[in-house]
Amino acid sequence: MVLGFSIALIVFSLLLMLLVLMHKGKGGGLSDMFGGGMQSSVGGSSVAERNLDRITVVVGLMWFASIVVLGILMKTNN
Repeated sequence: MVLGFSIALIVFSLLLMLLVLMHKGKGGGLSDMFGGGMQSSVGGSSVAERNLDRITVVVGLMWFASIVVLGILMKTNN
């Protein structure tokens, strides 16, 4: 059981990193260094960006839940 949640935590961590890196830069900071500041977004977020936001939130919640469950499992095993 612990092994399964450990593997799930690794998968969710990698997926969360990938999803965060896929987001469009909002201007300023580190995103300007890589050319993200040159683009101007007129009209707000696109449908793809909103869906990416939703997927990122869901994966983040699953990542958090797997950490909590893994902590509970490891506490009860000791």
